Amino acid sequence: MTRQLALPISPPPEPTLENFVPGANAELLARLRALAAGELAESVLYLWGEPGSGRSHLLAASARPGLVVADDVERLDDEGQIALFNAINAARDAGGTVLAAGNAPPAQLALREDLKSRLAWGLVYQVKPLTDAEKALTLHGEATRRGLKLSDEVVWYLLTHVRRDLHSLIGLLDRLDRASLEQRRAVTLPLVRELIRSLEE
Repeated sequence: MTRQLALPISPPPEPTLENFVPGANAELLARLRALAAGELAESVLYLWGEPGSGRSHLLAASARPGLVVADDVERLDDEGQIALFNAINAARDAGGTVLAAGNAPPAQLALREDLKSRLAWGLVYQVKPLTDAEKALTLHGEATRRGLKLSDEVVWYLLTHVRRDLHSLIGLLDRLDRASLEQRRAVTLPLVRELIRSLEE
């Protein structure tokens, strides 16, 4: 079989608030837009959610000069915890905001008690995961952006046979796009199964 060289012509877009799939997170997105516009009068905005929920996307999309951003706060060592504690105090005194994220609500984090209380000072939002129907719509939309045709059958196969977080699903779509170009084949269930088998080997 002749293989065609697949060039990386469709890089994933940079994280923005506009290309985040909101699902049940519309209120959170509104707060982050207010933060970006300098209209959020909170010293702390803390996001938490399971891996793959999109919290890191939101932090990267919201980062800007002068904003203190701390992701994966549950991994901070003693020095990092002190630095974040001091940053929150400084933000409160100067009218700024610290944007932080972790894998659990502040009270459930294995951090210093004074830092946990500081993280709970302002707004706390759970980044709610997308439903399967929302993931299916997102996969169809991303495939269309790349010029791929994905059948409902392929989309639901992916949602039931691989890791279900959106980051992993989009990563697999990247691989399917490449395999489709290299092998000059449409993205069908046989191609999907072959690719998944090859990744498991």
